[in-house]
Amino acid sequence: MRAFVTFCLAMLSATGSPASARPVEPPPEVARLLERLDPRSGGIAITQAHASLDLGEDYIFYGPQDARSILIGLWGNHPDEANSALGLVMPAGTTPLSDSWGAVVTFEQSGWVSNADAREVDPEAVLDAMRQTSADLNARRRAAGNAGVEIVGWVAQPRYDSVDHSVVWARELDFDDADVNTLNYEIRALGRRGVLSLNVVSAMPRLAEIREAADALAGRAAFDPGYRYADYDSATDVAAGYGIAGLVAGGAGLAVAKNAGAFALLVKVAKPLIVAALILAGLFFGPLRRLIGRRRVAGQT
Repeated sequence: MRAFVTFCLAMLSATGSPASARPVEPPPEVARLLERLDPRSGGIAITQAHASLDLGEDYIFYGPQDARSILIGLWGNHPDEANSALGLVMPAGTTPLSDSWGAVVTFEQSGWVSNADAREVDPEAVLDAMRQTSADLNARRRAAGNAGVEIVGWVAQPRYDSVDHSVVWARELDFDDADVNTLNYEIRALGRRGVLSLNVVSAMPRLAEIREAADALAGRAAFDPGYRYADYDSATDVAAGYGIAGLVAGGAGLAVAKNAGAFALLVKVAKPLIVAALILAGLFFGPLRRLIGRRRVAGQT
């Protein structure tokens, strides 16, 4: 990790001089890690979620082991924060060292999420509830000497697609110790047993590029026959106990605050650092989303 940080700082220094036209060679351990990676494109099976991603030639996918190597070995996340990663999606033609973005793929076996409230979601009410809930978390973080993070507002309000059964939303976050605000883009595909997630943490200047990618990726996730959203059977299956509003509240993204040091690296070297603590967001916001979406959904479609 130390060698990678040194390499990133060398790249950053080079951008301010005529020497920036010369490529900067990564240290040997970083080069060896890159050589072991096996990016794939086309149709990708996410077996743990009984789902697949149709990436075509526009994106590449790193499997669970590669994603863990990237998240920990290259992007500096704690090993415990990468345990739930099922993969990593990046634009075609990039590498984990590119000035680009990446989306961590996870699956939460939460049960079937009702779409009954999809047209009734009040984005501002959800945002206010999340801000209130985050106040205590921020107070504890600052008391411990860590940076707090505030939700600035929606970059893209929650949008539910009734055909793909997907939800996409994005927020702008403001860390106490960062000069550049954070972009947190979230993509959810709803299935019979739970939710497939693609989470992006980047810097706000990348908004236009990531917005386009998020809209495209939302329609490229599909569950296998028997595990699709429409396959839900209220007589036998488990319901999540919340709807679309609760799902959004549970993906607040404030768990990135757990890894302020990693985010500081993102700000300094402008790398596509995915803070894998997003995976743990449900631990912080489970009670909130159940409060917002408290509705028994048995029999609803």
